[in-house]
Amino acid sequence: MKNLRDFSHKDLLELMKEFGEKPYRAEQIFRWVFQRRAASIDQMTDISKAFRERLKEEYSIAGNRVLDVRRSSDGTRKFLSELEDSSRIESVLIAEGDRLTLCVSSQAGCAMGCKFCMTGMGGFTRNLTLAELAGQVFSAFELLEGEERVTNVVLMGMGEPLANYDNVLKFTNVLTSGMGFNFSRNKVTLSTAGLVPAIRRFGQEGDVNLAVSLNATTDEVRDRIMPVNRKYPIEELMAELRRYPLKSRKYITIEYVLIGGLNDTDEDARRLARLLRAIPCKVNLIPFNEFPGSPFKGPAPERVERFHYIVKQSGYTVIVRLSKGGEIQAACGQLRGAYEG
Repeated sequence: MKNLRDFSHKDLLELMKEFGEKPYRAEQIFRWVFQRRAASIDQMTDISKAFRERLKEEYSIAGNRVLDVRRSSDGTRKFLSELEDSSRIESVLIAEGDRLTLCVSSQAGCAMGCKFCMTGMGGFTRNLTLAELAGQVFSAFELLEGEERVTNVVLMGMGEPLANYDNVLKFTNVLTSGMGFNFSRNKVTLSTAGLVPAIRRFGQEGDVNLAVSLNATTDEVRDRIMPVNRKYPIEELMAELRRYPLKSRKYITIEYVLIGGLNDTDEDARRLARLLRAIPCKVNLIPFNEFPGSPFKGPAPERVERFHYIVKQSGYTVIVRLSKGGEIQAACGQLRGAYEG
């Protein structure tokens, strides 16, 4: 059976042509699937029973199965989902002030091989479908308590979003569609390790915030910890970011994982400030979250403070993103690894 959650509005318009139905049926179905959270075709009560029966011959509405939920004392909730082929993915709800951010995975595993990331150590299985991407949002909604609501969505979980380009683009469109999840475009962020051609394409076709995981200021270090740099080195990546089309008062987020003794020196901070010249951006500094088997260590607190000071003095907005959810293994890949181990 084909899953209606795998269909964008454009896909449904084509499907209605095949069925010989009016185009407005596509909007009806799209709203039922994503906005009204229908769990079955039978719930689509403004569609004739005869057409529903025809749909049910080949189509259904299916979601991800949540295997495990962990709750942290800081409000973080991480959930492990199993897909139809038994692949497992992780998603995280992060509470911070009046924000509740859902961190979504875009792939089962990851092929980028970043040395500081536990997901990369687990290997790559496959891309997620639109239904599996959206399924993480539906699962998160089920975990909400009281008056809670998800305010932000970030594609920063397992996988490289731009390596699953078509499905991720559809997903961001569903997230921001008034007929879909209806999130503001300013509240959705896609994070990439730096796939330059896909960044260029997304600049033309995407309409949500962009974050880039940089994590080093020299090719020597970035080659070591992020193999993608061997194909798209820092200079090429920075040149693409300078060309990236941004609307007025928008910016790119530069993510920089601080690893003790590797990329956290004063000179690294100065180089970072120079690299980012002419790029409208803010900088997120993320102290490395140590995990078993990693050869890297977190930075000393004074190194984080000093790095922050140098970059901020160069004129950038700099935020230190402290680790949350450590007690529930909230770093990417940790819960899946523990569950399968």
